[in-house]
Amino acid sequence: MTIPALLNRRMIGRSPVETSALSLGSWHTYDRMDFSDAVDLLQYAVQNGITLFDVAAYGLPGAAPVHTDVLFSAMVRAAGIPRSDYQLSAKLWLEGFGDHGFRPQLERALLRAGVEYADLVILGDLRRTDLELRDLVLDLASLADAGLIRTWGVNNWSTENIRQLVEIAAISGVSGPQIAQLKYSVARRAIPDGAPFAELFAAGLSMQASDVLEGGILAGNLAPDREVGRDPGDIRERIRASVPAIAEAAGRLGVSPAQLCLAFTLTHPANVSTLFGASRLGQVTDALEAVDLVHRVGADELRSLVEPFWADNGIVDPAGP
Repeated sequence: MTIPALLNRRMIGRSPVETSALSLGSWHTYDRMDFSDAVDLLQYAVQNGITLFDVAAYGLPGAAPVHTDVLFSAMVRAAGIPRSDYQLSAKLWLEGFGDHGFRPQLERALLRAGVEYADLVILGDLRRTDLELRDLVLDLASLADAGLIRTWGVNNWSTENIRQLVEIAAISGVSGPQIAQLKYSVARRAIPDGAPFAELFAAGLSMQASDVLEGGILAGNLAPDREVGRDPGDIRERIRASVPAIAEAAGRLGVSPAQLCLAFTLTHPANVSTLFGASRLGQVTDALEAVDLVHRVGADELRSLVEPFWADNGIVDPAGP
């Protein structure tokens, strides 16, 4: 397969880090795969230009341990992929931010992933009210100075809180958030396509589209057998109801619903990398062909075609949570 031109590497915000237009996640994927199949999938992805891998481990107290990041480390070794040929993105959870900052949490994550640094770290949802944002910014600057991270961003933060991070970083003379990981799909567009985030994007912030297939629902799997992300606006039933029409629209283009939905996310001008999950090689191929679809059809026509499927318009606050 020829690597689509749109898959060429893009800069993350105003950082020195550039990455691929597609990024591969690990949430509930590698732990459901035969190991040799997972290694083949990883090799195929890298060979076809996908360089960014999100290996965050999601584990809840009392739940079974999650090992997708450990599996990723073993996959990389088995595939013989040099560290210079891929980028690693990790999550940092604010619930774990304590007297020693993020460092203990990050070092554990790097140990599990088998690497010495993360190219990108994403701060998890802001649910704590006892944190000083300045402490977070300065702690992340110290991790960058120590060579443990290259750049950082946030996951589903409000525009107001991101602005505060940016202002604190500017006053402190350190690097601020460079990317916002946001739910973005043909159904969930209110936040990334809204005016508040448009101002941040114009100022240099990048986006990473996530939850782009609604846990597989938009691809036609109406009852996924794995955990699906949060449902802001309580619109999931509306999304399920739109699936037949999405399949019909995709059929008119001669593509699968997954390819149409993935292609849509690539039309957002601030989106530097669409994050998707794959437990089969064909799903990676679908994603690569979605990149080609943007070239063949054009961003304007794709956005017009999926306009009827925008389910959270007027329901979710565009400024974010």
